[in-house]
Amino acid sequence: MAGHIQDRWFKTETTADGKTVRTKTDRHGSGLRYRARYVGPDGTEKSKSFPDRQKRLAEQWLTQIEADMARGQYIDPRAGRLTVRQYAERWLASLTMDPGTFVSTEQRIRLHVVPHLGSRSLDSLRPIHVREWLRKLQDGGVAPAYQRVIFANLNAMLAAAVDDRLIPHNPCRSSSVKAPKLEPRRIVPWRPERVLAMRAALPERYRGMVDLAGGCGMRQGEVLGIAIDDVDFAEEVVHIVRQVKLIAGKQVFALPKGGKTRTVPLPESVARALEAHIERLPPTAVTLPWRSVDGAPVTASVIFSNVAGRAVNRVVFNNKAWRPALDKVGVPRGRENGMHALRHFYASVLLDAGENIKALSEYLGHHDPGFTLRTYTHLMPSSEKRTREAVNGAFEDGATDDDGPTTAQGD
Repeated sequence: MAGHIQDRWFKTETTADGKTVRTKTDRHGSGLRYRARYVGPDGTEKSKSFPDRQKRLAEQWLTQIEADMARGQYIDPRAGRLTVRQYAERWLASLTMDPGTFVSTEQRIRLHVVPHLGSRSLDSLRPIHVREWLRKLQDGGVAPAYQRVIFANLNAMLAAAVDDRLIPHNPCRSSSVKAPKLEPRRIVPWRPERVLAMRAALPERYRGMVDLAGGCGMRQGEVLGIAIDDVDFAEEVVHIVRQVKLIAGKQVFALPKGGKTRTVPLPESVARALEAHIERLPPTAVTLPWRSVDGAPVTASVIFSNVAGRAVNRVVFNNKAWRPALDKVGVPRGRENGMHALRHFYASVLLDAGENIKALSEYLGHHDPGFTLRTYTHLMPSSEKRTREAVNGAFEDGATDDDGPTTAQGD
């Protein structure tokens, strides 16, 4: 057994004649009687106290400590005394993620985790506390999709605490804790008439943005970051290699979402619209920090700029140009009618034309074709429709007499 058990109610003394006797200590009858002591891997003594008549429980505890050390699963009982707030600070300081993602993660932990769980020690955190916290998020009106992201951040933080040997288990992964469910959302893509109406309702300098987003499936930040060198009119492709991001309200150049660059086809109609835009409003050299607000400056000749010749700020664009255009066209404001709707339009057009999910996923810059399929599967032509069209085509193309194309000839 690792360590030993100290009985704090009795002590062993040697009498004048050399005999060993047990005598009561000054603490006899008060406080916890047994103190289990051992030396941890770091060389310091650890202990835990147990009440009277629980010596066997103390021995079992020491046996478990010994077994954990042998298996390499030992956790210092005092390590989990860090509060959630204290560990959150250390965890955030250790992250090496994209600066924009870090800012969002820090904000979610600071605003939605620490106020509710921050004062609780890590080792006292139980599934019930996580369930109660999730209920508070729900009752507080936090959108289900955002609840899910916040929960994922807490889950990642506590998983790191397990890896750091501060706690034995992650309460977020308990079977009784369920990640917030997303509200079923069936994407209804815009019709071509609405896309064209929105294009006409925007200020002239921004109309080409509709062509790239709706005709090449680009995200808003990618459209804002597209440079003249990224468009290959001869090869009829667009190289999507950067975006304009907002980090703590400041603009930076960065790789596209997920750090994935890609190349997408450039339709002839979009190419003509871009050429006309460039002729009217030549590209503007814009310099922004790369990746973080204190990153090295990078210059790109962007196709779209504001009236001051600077990079378009998406918040300003949405408030001053996009939403007023929605009002003109008579389209309700809302998340489903943001500029991202043009990507959904692009996906619907390609699927209707028979493009496969893998290619669409690559063009959209998704991390996984499965995600693309889950998002847009309801827009794919039904198997019944394909069957009818295939059979109709076979009969119409192959029928030469009343027997039909595959009628068997009798003997």
